[in-house]
Amino acid sequence: MESKLQKYIDDIEEIDTSLLPDLQSRMDNLTKPKGSLGRLEELALHICLIVGRPDPPLKNREVFVMAGDSGVVEEGVSAYPQEVTPQMIHNFLNGGAAINAIAATTGFDINVVDVGVKSDIGADSPSLYKRKVRRGTRNFRKERAMTIEDAMQSIVTGIEMVLERNKERGLDILATGDMGIGNTTPSSAITSVITGSPVKNVTGYGTGIDPNGFVTKVKAIEESIALHKPDPSNALDVLSSVGSLEIGAIAGVILGAAIIKRPVLVDGFVSQAGALIACSLKPEVAAYIIPSHQSFERGSNAIWRHLGLRPYLYLDMRLGEGTGALLMGNLIEASLNVFNNMATFQDAGVSGKR
Repeated sequence: MESKLQKYIDDIEEIDTSLLPDLQSRMDNLTKPKGSLGRLEELALHICLIVGRPDPPLKNREVFVMAGDSGVVEEGVSAYPQEVTPQMIHNFLNGGAAINAIAATTGFDINVVDVGVKSDIGADSPSLYKRKVRRGTRNFRKERAMTIEDAMQSIVTGIEMVLERNKERGLDILATGDMGIGNTTPSSAITSVITGSPVKNVTGYGTGIDPNGFVTKVKAIEESIALHKPDPSNALDVLSSVGSLEIGAIAGVILGAAIIKRPVLVDGFVSQAGALIACSLKPEVAAYIIPSHQSFERGSNAIWRHLGLRPYLYLDMRLGEGTGALLMGNLIEASLNVFNNMATFQDAGVSGKR
C-alpha cells in the first residue's frame, strides 16, 4: 500500500505557470479599470493555470462526500449520537439535505462514499459508493485511531474515487464534502498538531455542544495528542493516531484532483483538515486548491494561514457536507465568463487608461 500511495503522489506535477503573462495581459486589457473586479480576476486566472488553458471546461462538476465514524465520540464530544451518520447518508441519497439543495443550484452531481461508517448502509443508489476501509476509527483518547495501513488505504480510496469518476465521465471541477458525527474532533487534533496551534485555539463547538461539552472536547484532544505524540512532519502518523477515515479520503480527493490537473474546491473545517494531510504529503497540491470559505469553526483560519491560502467566502457556515465549496461553482463560472467573453479595449473601440 505504501508503494501504491507513493506512486500516486509521484504522479503529481507542479502547475505550469508559463501561461500567466498572456492570461494576465488579456485580463488587464478587458474593458474595465485594471484589477477592478478584485479577486474575481484572481480566481479566473487560477482556474486557467490549473487546467492549462484559457477556456477551461466547467460542465462536469462533482462533489465527493466522504463518510465515516469516529470512535472518540465515546468521550462525549458531539451533541448528536453516532447513528445520525447513516441516517444523514440516507437523507443525501433521498435528496433532502442542504448539499442536495445547493448542488441543484450550482450544477454539481453528488457522490457519497462510505469509507468508514460504523454500520452498513443498506441503500442501493448510483450515488453511493461502498468503499469501507474499516467500521469507524478507534477511540484515539485510548489508542491510535487506526493503523498506518488503514490511513494509507483511506487516502488511496479518495484518489481512486477521483480517477474512477474521471475515467467514466471526465471531471472539470471537483469539490470535497464530509459526513461523520464527531469529526470536528479529529479535525481539531490534526490542525493543532500540524499547525502548532494550541488545541483550545483550533477547537470549536461542532454540532452545537454546550460549554461543558467544549471543555470535554478540548481535554480529550489534548490528552490524545499527549498520549500518541504524533510527528507534525509525518502526515500518516498524524492521520493514523488522531485522525479519521473520511479526512484521509478527503486528502485523497485533493491529491486525485492534482493528478488529473483539475481544480478542487475545498469545503469547511473537516475538508480543510484533509487539505492539511494532502499538502503535508505533497506541498505542490496546494496550488490546485480553491479555498472556498472561512468556516465558523475556530480552526479554519489557522489552516488557511498555514497553507498560505485565502478563502473567497465569509458566510459563518459550519455545516460541512460540501455546502460551502459548492457555492463557488457559479462564482467560478462568472469569473471565466468575464475573462473569455468581455471585450478588450481594442475590440470595443474604448479608450484605455492614459
